[in-house]
Amino acid sequence: MSEAVPAKETKAQRAERLKREKNPWEAFDEVRRFAREGRATVLPEWASFYFKWWGIYTQGDGVGATGGKGGEGLATEYFMLRIGIPNGILTSHQAREIGRLARDYGRNLGDITTRQNIQFHWLTIESLPEVVDALDKIGLSPKGACGDVVRNVTGCPVAGIAANELIDASPVAREIAHTLTANPEFVNLPRKFKITASGCSDWCNYPEINDIALTALEKDGEIGYSLRVGGGLSNEPHLAEQLDVFLLPHQAVPAARAVAEIFRGQQGLRESRDRARLKYLFTKEGWTADRFRNELQSRLDFTLLRGITERVPAGVLRDHVGIHPQKNAGLSYVGASVLRGRMTGEQLQAAADLAERFGSGNLRTTISQNLIFIDIPNSKTAELANELGQIGLHVEGSVFWRGAIACTGTEFCKLAITETKGFTRWVVQEMEERLPQFDQELRLHVTGCPNSCGQHWIADIGMEGKKVKHEGKLVDAYYFCLGGAVGEHAGFGRPVGYRCPAVDVPESIERLLRRYLGNRSHTENLRAWFARHSNDELRAFLAGEPVAPEQRDLPNGRVPHAVAE
Repeated sequence: MSEAVPAKETKAQRAERLKREKNPWEAFDEVRRFAREGRATVLPEWASFYFKWWGIYTQGDGVGATGGKGGEGLATEYFMLRIGIPNGILTSHQAREIGRLARDYGRNLGDITTRQNIQFHWLTIESLPEVVDALDKIGLSPKGACGDVVRNVTGCPVAGIAANELIDASPVAREIAHTLTANPEFVNLPRKFKITASGCSDWCNYPEINDIALTALEKDGEIGYSLRVGGGLSNEPHLAEQLDVFLLPHQAVPAARAVAEIFRGQQGLRESRDRARLKYLFTKEGWTADRFRNELQSRLDFTLLRGITERVPAGVLRDHVGIHPQKNAGLSYVGASVLRGRMTGEQLQAAADLAERFGSGNLRTTISQNLIFIDIPNSKTAELANELGQIGLHVEGSVFWRGAIACTGTEFCKLAITETKGFTRWVVQEMEERLPQFDQELRLHVTGCPNSCGQHWIADIGMEGKKVKHEGKLVDAYYFCLGGAVGEHAGFGRPVGYRCPAVDVPESIERLLRRYLGNRSHTENLRAWFARHSNDELRAFLAGEPVAPEQRDLPNGRVPHAVAE
């Protein structure tokens, strides 16, 4: 009688087995050995999995997913490393050293991400320990920037200085990061876990798309936090569920820890890598906000207070770009827009110098991929803005420049379908020339695959990367989603059924926005105008004529848990 053949291990089963077998945070000596012995000695389980716990993943060959198989492209000998920067708080000394590391090890590139991280590319296996050790010396680490763990904890980049904030939430954000990130108790979550905490009345941290979101509000004369859970984008977006909760400041960290424990204990979420985020408790498992609140209460040693209705901000960009007064008399902060988040090592070092020359030597990264300079005397803000322009950072950029976001794309990502960074820069330049008179705030987001690392679901104009046949060749193309937003009109962009080759994107956007400028009512903003037009009408505006809808393709491969912010 023949023995039964064991069933083939699924991706989810393999991931769960590897997480049980090793805590990568306790095994960095293995990485040091790889560095001594060369790239060929890197074990497959490290290359494909364990590196992510150290904010590292293998870099693609520039072709992306279409150059490989199973929805994933080919890896090169190089690596990407993402630096965790809790709440985006950065000193000039740290920024200067990051610039040096980018220049010396990363071919002079440092990308600000949509979670306030900075990431390097082109790192060799030999350089990884040197970079990690250098970061450790300046109080930073890549631990937890990727992997099935608590990711970089975000917050308002002007926490503690904004004139209109309800409370400085940065101590809460940083304590959550200290408590949960790189904590061995949370080394094995079902998937990535994103937390944000902010006292900013603008909700610049986008609480709607985080697994845990704390937003400040006032109840009966006391400042505390509301609590949302289960937000996320990817290929199945879901707005976070607001719980009927009012947390006092000292309760915020214990509550966040308890939510993380609830997530950690969900064995059902571990059965599929594509259905392993907290949001699936609500979208697939039938949980409600009340059920989640009750489960949370059972894990806490204090009684949860009932929540109140929040004032939801109406702004579109909410990115703190420009010159704004601080709560400290005589001081302002200066927000500089970094197109696509991409900076050179020299720009980072120049930014550090400017922060010291004009302010207190402190900087903040933002989830809009920008950089903020704080504690600037009012008399020096104009001069600083001028000097920032000289190093390629805009304080008064166009609406297209300011609202542009781009994911990593095929340049480095094995799961992307299209190139994004260069494309976004070109589209912005084209739109500035075509529509210099455009007068609305505009979020223009580009993502290289359906998994929304570029957050196209919450953009006014979101573009999702595809491949199409054009003039006999397979070329980059983009599928349009219109009318996405966070805040007062929170909702996801409508897939309107229009797709075009990348080379035709500026003309399509121009047609759409010219139609808006030509037939809007006197006070009608872009979001309201989108809302009163059908998908057929919007598709015709983009195409220049009525056209049949194109179906939005489903993702070819798994959600990029290592790459997605």
